[in-house]
Amino acid sequence: NAGDFLPESVIQMLQKQHYGLFGHSAVKLCHYTKTSIKGKEKCYKHKFYGIQSQLCLQMTPTSSFCDQKCIYCWRPITAQEAKLKSVENPEDIIENALKEQEKLLSGFGSLVKQGLVSKKMLEQALKPRHAAISLSGEPTLYSKLPELIKGFHKRRISTFLVSNGLHPEMLAKLIRKKAKPTQLYLSVDSGVKEVHERLNRPAVKDSWKRIQKSLSLLKKFPRTCIRVTLVKGWNDNHEKELAELIEKARPSFAEIKAYMFVGYSRQRLKQENMPLHSEVKAFAKKLLKNLKHYKLQDDDSLSRVVLLWNGKTKLKIDFKKIGK
Repeated sequence: NAGDFLPESVIQMLQKQHYGLFGHSAVKLCHYTKTSIKGKEKCYKHKFYGIQSQLCLQMTPTSSFCDQKCIYCWRPITAQEAKLKSVENPEDIIENALKEQEKLLSGFGSLVKQGLVSKKMLEQALKPRHAAISLSGEPTLYSKLPELIKGFHKRRISTFLVSNGLHPEMLAKLIRKKAKPTQLYLSVDSGVKEVHERLNRPAVKDSWKRIQKSLSLLKKFPRTCIRVTLVKGWNDNHEKELAELIEKARPSFAEIKAYMFVGYSRQRLKQENMPLHSEVKAFAKKLLKNLKHYKLQDDDSLSRVVLLWNGKTKLKIDFKKIGK
């Protein structure tokens, strides 16, 4: 029951935004899952990594728990807590996530009858093959994260884990327990400590030190990505420092993505803080001048994102290997 973990006002707000809530976890249909079912556009992660958008389960084990209050976050950060006091069983979370996804997809049945949605695509969506552990909150605050990732892999569902990097001890635990996600994302928005503190507003004092520790662990994971959210006038400079940080951590990929002027971030930022795709590309090129081991591999103008690649890691994920 979500009421055991969240205040009623937060539950109502999230349900209004079509979140499927259970305990301290949540599921929400991604925009691209919906468009993909309708035979329209797919997420840039399909183009970059081969992920089928209709097979994606967007979820989180920490629906309203995060220890940063990023200025660009589209979520209602006033409703977020920095700690999770008690935790639910990972197997229950997976089962409930799959059930909630099914509930959220039930409305598409009538669209099949109207010929607006392909029956085959909807059937595929009901059997997700990929879990994006990223919807909201900070998933590394969930103490049973290794078991959650292993539970997905056991069901032959691949995992993307997106983290703010403030919990290197959890990343170390994933390594120790042989529970490495299919791809690990670290959200690092600047190579300058002061910019990070101003932009990400961490709730812990030693956040920069923790991020450096997390970055040092990246080499121990098979597929890794540093994700930079570019906010015009905030972190669209200091490319030299950011490049140093990327070169040191050596992720498989770096994604430079425009901040999007959506959701609750509109209360904190302005429309002009959202860079154009051309500006994201220009920043990525400036970054590349300081990067020895990376090249500009791809980009997606709809999502305003640029992919930098180390030229070694396989670009597309081999989904047949998941859970084997």
